[in-house]
Amino acid sequence: MSAFTPLLVLAALAVALALRPWRLLAGGALASPLLAALVITPWLWALPWLQPMPMRLQLSGACLITLALGWPLAVPVLCAIGLVTGLIAPLDFAQQLDLTLWLGIVPATLAMGLGLALRRWLPHNPFIYILGRGFLGTVACLMATALLAQWAGRPLATSTEPELAWVARWLLAWGDAVLTGMLAAICVAYRPEWLATWSDRIYIAPPPPDPG
Repeated sequence: MSAFTPLLVLAALAVALALRPWRLLAGGALASPLLAALVITPWLWALPWLQPMPMRLQLSGACLITLALGWPLAVPVLCAIGLVTGLIAPLDFAQQLDLTLWLGIVPATLAMGLGLALRRWLPHNPFIYILGRGFLGTVACLMATALLAQWAGRPLATSTEPELAWVARWLLAWGDAVLTGMLAAICVAYRPEWLATWSDRIYIAPPPPDPG
């Protein structure tokens, strides 16, 4: 683990808490996605230690959690997921922080930045939200995270064969993207209240006025 890892995790957590993310829980609409993230995601992060395989199957889920909870609430939830992962898999605290940063906080922060850019420069419609932030955005954020990890000296190994590592990372990014995009589309259609980053007022144009 890099000496900067705890500092980056603490800095992100401090910024997120300064934004008072608990306000998003008012009304209870986000309780279900929050609990689902805490229950399901640790198993995705712990899978390489629970079931060793030649290719390391380890999904992130951070982009989906960011879409559902918003970045300020997603960061403390991802920190909690890192701690819970340590209860499931044989990880020390340094490894938990490493997972929290590279599987959670970094892709979540990139997803937030991408979302702001798409909202600023592209039309506001459900297609842009689901495809841009759900499918393609997840792939872009996870591959950018892998590049940043490589640059920081912490390659996100996904295969015992070094020449296959980037192919494996690309395929796993698409697996994460399919899951994120599919669930985002379902929530937009049936449970928009489970997406803190979605707004009917922003993404669905009001009907034209009746000329009569």
